[in-house]
Amino acid sequence: MSVTREFSHRLGPITFWAALIIAVPAGAQAQQNWFDQGRALLGTLGGTEEQSSSAAMSDLSADQISAGLREALRVGAERVVDRLGTTNGFNGNADVHIPLPDSLQMVDQALQRVGMGAIGNNLELRLNRAAEAAVPQARALFIDAIAKMSLQDVRDIYNGPSDSATRYFEARMAQPLADGMRPIVDTQLAQVGAVQLYDQMMGEYRNIPFVPDVKANLTNHVLGRAVDGVFLLLAREEAAIREDPARRTTELLQTVFGSGTGG
Repeated sequence: MSVTREFSHRLGPITFWAALIIAVPAGAQAQQNWFDQGRALLGTLGGTEEQSSSAAMSDLSADQISAGLREALRVGAERVVDRLGTTNGFNGNADVHIPLPDSLQMVDQALQRVGMGAIGNNLELRLNRAAEAAVPQARALFIDAIAKMSLQDVRDIYNGPSDSATRYFEARMAQPLADGMRPIVDTQLAQVGAVQLYDQMMGEYRNIPFVPDVKANLTNHVLGRAVDGVFLLLAREEAAIREDPARRTTELLQTVFGSGTGG
């Protein structure tokens, strides 16, 4: 059975936490998290097509645990997109809030000294609003990257460090994500008034004697910060998947782990 088939026809919807965590027995195994058990399962697979019935069952279980991992990562990624792609998703989150570009922070400080600090504050808000409008573009890219995962990719994620899934996505998505978001950021910067505020800010700044000339690319700044924010929160979602103790069981995971787990 290919691990790249469409799992949704067979498994049905799986909620985020139900897909991520499973019940385990008391004792030493109780400390195993979902990734530990998935790693152990995948390690039992043989490399030949001729398998014993027990090996075939392990292969089926690996197929299912791969599906669970994909579904967990899909829903986790969508959670990140939903969290960031809403009003104050960036602006209200100190970890991903987008500040003014470094060059404009100097401009802002100069304007604050002459009583025009509101311009910089308003521009910063609009940079965050542009990012919030552009991030939903990431949803389809995550789904596509997950669909293209091979069994070896799944193995590498199970066996890798706590951010290996995030690094998998970042290697495949960072540039396409920036490319997909760029036209939206460009449009939003104009629609939310960021471009006009930037022009006003620079006009007022140039009226101040003896200040150095500065420039800023608002689109590149917003894109870089927005993409970084997506992967920062995704890494945290992944760490939670790996570290949360097993507390719940789904039909899928009962099928995979039911034998010999006391469930």
